[in-house]
Amino acid sequence: MNYSSKIGGTGLVGIFNNIAVENIAGFKLLWTTKLMLQQSYYKAFAAYAGCNLALAAAAASLCAFIAPAAAGSGIPEVKAYLNGVDAYSILAPSTLFVKIFGSILGVSAGFVVGKEGPMVHTGACIASLIGQGGSRKYHLTWRGLRYFKNDRDRRDLITCGAAAGVAAAFRAPVGGVLFALEEAASWWRSALLWRTFFTTAVVAIVLRAFIQICSTGTCGLFGEGGLIMYDVSAAKVTYTAPDILAVILLGTIGGVLGSLYNYFVDKVLRVYSIINEKGPAFKIFLVITISLLTSICAYGLPWLATCIPCPTDASVSCPNIDVSGNYKSFQCPPGHYNDLASLFLNTNDDAIRNLFSTSTIKEFHISSLFIFFGTVYFLGIITYGIAIPSGLFIPVILAGSCYGRLVGRLFAPITKLDVGLFALLGAASFLGGTMRMTVSLCVILLELTNDLLLLPLVMLVLLISKTVADMFNKGVYDQIVKLKGLPYMEAHAEPYMKHLVARDVVSGPLVSFSGVEKVGNILIALKVTGHNGFPVIDEPPFAEAPELCGLVLRSHLLVLLKKKIFSRERVLAGDQILRKFGAFDFAKAGSGKEIKIEDLDIEEDEMEMYVDLHPITNASPYTVVETMSLAKAAVLFRQLGLRHMCVVPKSQGRPPVVGILTRHDFMPEHILGLYPHIKRRK
Repeated sequence: MNYSSKIGGTGLVGIFNNIAVENIAGFKLLWTTKLMLQQSYYKAFAAYAGCNLALAAAAASLCAFIAPAAAGSGIPEVKAYLNGVDAYSILAPSTLFVKIFGSILGVSAGFVVGKEGPMVHTGACIASLIGQGGSRKYHLTWRGLRYFKNDRDRRDLITCGAAAGVAAAFRAPVGGVLFALEEAASWWRSALLWRTFFTTAVVAIVLRAFIQICSTGTCGLFGEGGLIMYDVSAAKVTYTAPDILAVILLGTIGGVLGSLYNYFVDKVLRVYSIINEKGPAFKIFLVITISLLTSICAYGLPWLATCIPCPTDASVSCPNIDVSGNYKSFQCPPGHYNDLASLFLNTNDDAIRNLFSTSTIKEFHISSLFIFFGTVYFLGIITYGIAIPSGLFIPVILAGSCYGRLVGRLFAPITKLDVGLFALLGAASFLGGTMRMTVSLCVILLELTNDLLLLPLVMLVLLISKTVADMFNKGVYDQIVKLKGLPYMEAHAEPYMKHLVARDVVSGPLVSFSGVEKVGNILIALKVTGHNGFPVIDEPPFAEAPELCGLVLRSHLLVLLKKKIFSRERVLAGDQILRKFGAFDFAKAGSGKEIKIEDLDIEEDEMEMYVDLHPITNASPYTVVETMSLAKAAVLFRQLGLRHMCVVPKSQGRPPVVGILTRHDFMPEHILGLYPHIKRRK
């Protein structure tokens, strides 16, 4: 059974999100526009701000009371999970529910956030649910689903889910594969490439089918401005030396502004984490405050703009009084439009579409672009981190496209590039400056805008902005992973690791078991330690001298103790133990399904009995000699996707295991705590 076909569900969620947002936000904007046309300006603001407030409070309540892990984009958490960090409830069914509906409510509430980032987390949650065979807690189980019962299979499936999320969000199937490769996954195999490719292809087919259905008008307001797609292929792409210089400048400043964006997001998240820790009431109050501020900016700032006469050659209606469009009437007389209202009083997708519009050089005043850029830049920073599902892609694209269009207007006398193309390049520069991705962003932008002729310029601006921004700080997702305290292992070893060896960072004391161990000893060790892996050592009479038999996992020990297959004599039980277990008894459990030590009911007389650990011991654990460079051990640990690495002695006549290296032992905080004299290079 090919599990990739199941991720087509992510495409269905993507369509549902878009239909819901376009209809909810569309109703709100139509109501506001109707009141504006009646010159009931205070009522229009009350309707607009009131709808935003209600939607924001609903999204915050879902996050605060049902699934706090659903707040934010979820990409840092998925990235950490695929690195080997299984954080609490990040892929739980409740998180999936809140992620879907909270994202719809948050985006519809007019926040400067995107539904595209949360789609990655949504895809990963759906994949995790499928991998577990559903959820027993919520009575959603399917026997027909294949169980992915080890770390590698579960990780591969969630990687496919993350790729499907990007494909569903941006209609960019190849971009989804490259995003999973470049940003999400820490381990990559050739088999995973075609699996993610097939998964995103299924998503693309599902999206296309539903777009065709909705094109007949059966999906309400969806289709008026729905499912993000910004076609700039109508503009003629020709560029000369002055254009290249303008693009280089665009990328350089975009890199600086992107790194500055990351700096402020980091500071705001630190403040918000203190507020959010005080409880659900504070979380909701913070969301309501930001919602009011956003509504005041979106409705109030267009009053600063002057009314512009409608262009005579416009191919679309002007002024536009429908849900989406380039020319919003706002308070202007007939035959005029308000350019700031065209950006603020629209969904974020439609605002980007307006900024990307080609052959409309003077559609927006330079002063209006400055105001909109400053506002979106500021609101994007203070909105990320509140208790709603919120993506960073759209705020960054929105600010970047406005910045790019602004640069295009300023360089209009010397450049031949259309301002709509400058908006696309500006978005690329901001994305490169904040997220530090190159290949995947390039392909996503080209799939979004349907213009391959811009490929060289998009590549150039992404490389420049990433290079410039890397001089100041790390990518935004890396910063958030660190801020959340997730023990993420980088692809490269830190320079100071070259001066240490494996035995230098081993944590003690070592807890090990004999091949045939007393039940009481195992139970005490499980209670007093938090270790998840224990070395198993064979001793006489089962071996001539003490030798490493292998590694046994805590979860497997708990399964073995629960079955109570004990013996009164210290003898080998052999493979007959395994005959008493089912095929999936030792498989990786889903969230909330694993056996806990409190579930065991061991009698007093059973504590003195013995259990043979050989049948459940991994007899071929990864080992390194104690004198191996710590840098080499760290690279080996990450590239092989290990959770435990046994350190063995270099010389004979010593205990067969020096210690065990886990993720904790490679963390800079642990190493620098042991050796504070080592300077960490920034």
